[in-house]
Amino acid sequence: MSNDDDDYPDPSPEELGIGALFEDAPEPFLDLLAPPPDEMEELLPLMPQRSNAPQTWVVTVADAKFHWYDLIAGFPPVPDIRDPVGRHLRRMQFDLEATSEKRLIYLAVSRPRVRFDTSRSTSWGFFSLKLTVPLLVGLEEKKDSLTIELAVPFAATLKKPSIVMTEQFITLNWGGLIEALSIHDLLQLYENPYNFSSEVQYVGQTKDPLGRLARARVTGVQRVHQRYSEDRDMLLLIQRMNVEVMSPDGDPAELEANQNPVAADMLLKDRIDVVECALIRYFEGPEMHGRSDREADIRRQRVREVAAANNLQSFRIDLRLEDGGHYHQLYSRHTSVSHSHVIDCSIVDGNVLVERVPVQEKSRP
Repeated sequence: MSNDDDDYPDPSPEELGIGALFEDAPEPFLDLLAPPPDEMEELLPLMPQRSNAPQTWVVTVADAKFHWYDLIAGFPPVPDIRDPVGRHLRRMQFDLEATSEKRLIYLAVSRPRVRFDTSRSTSWGFFSLKLTVPLLVGLEEKKDSLTIELAVPFAATLKKPSIVMTEQFITLNWGGLIEALSIHDLLQLYENPYNFSSEVQYVGQTKDPLGRLARARVTGVQRVHQRYSEDRDMLLLIQRMNVEVMSPDGDPAELEANQNPVAADMLLKDRIDVVECALIRYFEGPEMHGRSDREADIRRQRVREVAAANNLQSFRIDLRLEDGGHYHQLYSRHTSVSHSHVIDCSIVDGNVLVERVPVQEKSRP
């Protein structure tokens, strides 16, 4: 399924410089297929007990976190953990590597470029910890500045930190503690006037024994990154979803027989697989960012299976967060900007049909 507005086809893995990495690696969406019968035979006693009662689901975001994808794309050198920025990068890698063992949803989002302006100096307010940081905003690198008020950390031995600044990071040396913050960390932590929204470019699921997302090896994400990396920043929004099941027989996941790890994971897989398919349809639209016809067929087959196994006809996804800032203001080419994406989903012959639910936006600073 190719994008109508693309003049050129998406680059191949070889053109992306990652072809050899995919020779023996199956596409992540193949995890949607049922395992071969011989692999399932020994798991039969552990399979989940199900009910014939109809189910409806309400899906909400339990927690969410952004990671700056540009910092791991392009196969950067191994971070030096003796350096504060290196430790920051390694922690981000560890966080992303840990997601490959969990069934989480990620949204690859693009935002306007923002950088620290290393040609100018930071400045302090009189008798305060108000720090003014010079910035370059947008592709045109418009000169701007942001004033933030720092709080002295518990482990600090200095009243005022020394500052080191690169284009992407600012380092605060408090003596007993050194903090390294990327520009996107800073803009999420401190109030600022930049009411930029996050454009969703790609939707996926983190569960992957090969851990490709943390190593920038997912072809779909890399293609999106190549398309936008010159004039936009790209981040990953990792979301842990909570699925509330409403049924006359209750939630099958709460049955004692389904407390073994195999049954619990199979039920969770059902739910996250379908949520992923719904969000792909909602944010990426019918063309699915150039995903193949084979992937579309496999996803329809999987949705059909889950709907039949769970007697599921409809569900709702609510992406709202109580404390979501400007970074959580999401949109795509197929849906308008909002903090309050609430989506009613219905299943028809393996297709997830999505409809935006009108929700009054809360006023935000």
